[in-house]
Amino acid sequence: MPSRTTTDTPPQQQDGPSLSHGLKQRHLSMIALGGVIGAGLFVGSGAGIAAAGPSIVIAYTVSGLLVMLVMRMLGEMSAAYPSSGSFSAHAERAIGPWAGFTAGWSFWVLLCTAVGLEGMGAANIAQGWFPGTPQWMWVALFMVVFCGANLLAVKNFGEFEFWFATLKVVAIGLFLILGVLAIAGVLPNTDAPGTSNLTDFMPHGSEGLLVGLLASVFAYGGLETVTIAAAESQDPVRGVASAVRTAMWRIALFYIGSMAIAVTLVPWDSKEVVDKGPYVATLDHLGIPGAGQVMNVVVFVALLSAMNANIYGSSRIAYSLVQRGQGPKALARLSGGVPRVAVLTSCVIGFVCVLLNYWRPDDIFKWLLNMIGAVILVVWIFIAVSQLMLRRRIEREAPEKLVVRMWAFPWLTWIALAGMATIFVLMARDPANRVQLYSTGAMTLVLAALGYAWQRARAARG
Repeated sequence: MPSRTTTDTPPQQQDGPSLSHGLKQRHLSMIALGGVIGAGLFVGSGAGIAAAGPSIVIAYTVSGLLVMLVMRMLGEMSAAYPSSGSFSAHAERAIGPWAGFTAGWSFWVLLCTAVGLEGMGAANIAQGWFPGTPQWMWVALFMVVFCGANLLAVKNFGEFEFWFATLKVVAIGLFLILGVLAIAGVLPNTDAPGTSNLTDFMPHGSEGLLVGLLASVFAYGGLETVTIAAAESQDPVRGVASAVRTAMWRIALFYIGSMAIAVTLVPWDSKEVVDKGPYVATLDHLGIPGAGQVMNVVVFVALLSAMNANIYGSSRIAYSLVQRGQGPKALARLSGGVPRVAVLTSCVIGFVCVLLNYWRPDDIFKWLLNMIGAVILVVWIFIAVSQLMLRRRIEREAPEKLVVRMWAFPWLTWIALAGMATIFVLMARDPANRVQLYSTGAMTLVLAALGYAWQRARAARG
């Protein structure tokens, strides 16, 4: 078993074969942008608007600021110590092996489950295009394509994500341009709405705003992928530093700008906002021909992109954990610079989740969804605590590694932690989110106990 890591010995270090370095800077830049532009933004944000009304802009601004802080913290550590284990390796380095074990395996469960969920979402759209075809057939097809691409070489994952992310970014960019023109009243056949849709700014009071805040927080998930991928780039340090810096303002523009345009142009209580999603509802309102089908294609691509990224991310997290002695050795077996057993395992578990949705939708599958509901917040807390502990150590032992620096350290890190604690409190107050919070908490405690027991056993063996 490897010895306890220090700032000079990466947790994933080993003799023998290693991961390839087939990702280029253009891949990382688009992964950083595309990773947080998922179906949750295109469709799921409609529920947030229905709850918060125009104040959804405030919700996305607050949660967006929190996400930027988390991304900056993660970028600081990942530029200093690039690792396929990302936050899991940083947590082990800063807090201890049990923390890396807990953060890594909880995130692995989340990603493997998400592989199946994103596949089902994409299959539902495909069924609409080809009525009568079974959902499982489409999921199986997507699994074969992306599993095959991830098995061959990391550059395949990079190319898929580059073009997927490009399409998503272009789609949102066009939406923003059309929206601004419509608000200014210069778009043909449309009248400037002024502030007529913004008068009832917080229709359901603070409770509605809180629901919108929770919805917006989980829509931002996916920022971790770029720091996982950075370890397989040609220049990991420069790659992650550049990707983190350039993604910040663009993420804010895409999310906050999109929500502002949607609630300005379309009444917040419009049924179409929830049924079709704010993007389709807005484009339909503007009379853009074929808007529904165009956005269906974009959402379809967003789901496939997330599926591809989750297969990649889960396989690399598992690989890193096993390299640090925290899992079955078979998952770390490399072939052609790719952990192929880990890739296959992630795909199989994702497909099992699809089957569970058919066989046991009301108990096992529902329990699984609740269990992963708040994992992303658990991961963010590990990131913040790890950055608090590692920053001083890096300044003392290797200050030249601080290529990316957290702003106003340590005050903004503490503010971010306070924000995460507040979200946990809000989840506990909301019956719809309480079960997820408790289920995720139970899984986290079980993994922490297993990780601590493993850490003690390893220490006893010397």
